[in-house]
Amino acid sequence: MRPSFPIQPSSLMTRYSLLCDMNRRSFLRVLSYSLLAGSGLAAKNLIAADEPEKTRATQFVFAQIRYRGGDWNPHPLAATPLMEELMLRTSVEAATARQEIDLRNPNLFSYPFLYIAGKYDFEPFNREEIEILRRFLSYGGFLLADDALGQPGYGFDKSLRQEIKKIFPDKEFTRLPSGHAALRSYYLLRRIGGTRMVYPYVEGINLGNTTPVIYCQNDLGGAWERDQLGKWVNPCTPGGEEQRRDAFHLGINLILYAMTENYKEDLIHVPFIRRRLSR
Repeated sequence: MRPSFPIQPSSLMTRYSLLCDMNRRSFLRVLSYSLLAGSGLAAKNLIAADEPEKTRATQFVFAQIRYRGGDWNPHPLAATPLMEELMLRTSVEAATARQEIDLRNPNLFSYPFLYIAGKYDFEPFNREEIEILRRFLSYGGFLLADDALGQPGYGFDKSLRQEIKKIFPDKEFTRLPSGHAALRSYYLLRRIGGTRMVYPYVEGINLGNTTPVIYCQNDLGGAWERDQLGKWVNPCTPGGEEQRRDAFHLGINLILYAMTENYKEDLIHVPFIRRRLSR
C-alpha cells in the first residue's frame, strides 16, 4: 500500500527542472570525456558512456555508489519506493530501478545525482577516485550521503567525513539553515525524517552559492524501504508515519535540487514559493 502523503503538484517547476537536468547532463558528459581522456582509459569507453544518454536524456536515474568494504547497500529496496513517490508527486519521469555504480565507471558523469549510504567503516577512496569525485562535485554534480547506523563519530559517519575532507580539504560540514534552497525545492520542509532522529537537521558542504554534498544521519533509506509485498521494512521512531513522510519529502526535494542548476537564481520558482508560504 502506498503511503497517503498529501499531493502538492507543481508541473511548471518540475518541467523546468527537467530542462535544467538535460543541460546539466550535457555539461557533465563533456566533463567526463575530458576526465576519462586524461586518465588514459580506452576511447571505446567514451562511446559506451554516450550510449545510455540516448535513453536517459529525460529520465531521472537514482545512482548509488558501490564502494569497497563496509556495507554500501544497507537498504537494497529503498530506491524504488522513492522513485514511485517522485513520479506520483511530480511530473518527473524516473527509472524505478536504481543504478549501482563504481566511482571509476565511465558512465558516472551521466548521473547528476549520486547516493552513498552505509553503516560501517569502509575502505578509503584511492587518489583517482578522490579526484573524480572532486571534479564531479565541483562542476555540477550532487551527492546525498545517508548514514544508516546513526552513531556520530563511528562507522560510516567516521569514514565519510574523512573522505569528504580529502576531497575538499578547506571545507567543513555545516548545518543547513531552514531557508536553504534544498529544503524548499518542492516541499517546504520543517522537519527532517528517517527511521530515527539522530539530528533534526542535515549538513552540507558549500561551494560558493551551491551545496553539492548533503548529509543526513537519520537513515533516510531505511524509511523509504518497502518489501515486495508493499509493507514497510523498518519502523520510524519516535515519530511514526509522519517521520517517514518527512523522509520521502526530503528525498524528493534533494532530487529536484540536484536537477536544477541554480535554484536560488531561477525566478520561475519565486511565485510558486510565495503561494506555498502564504498557505
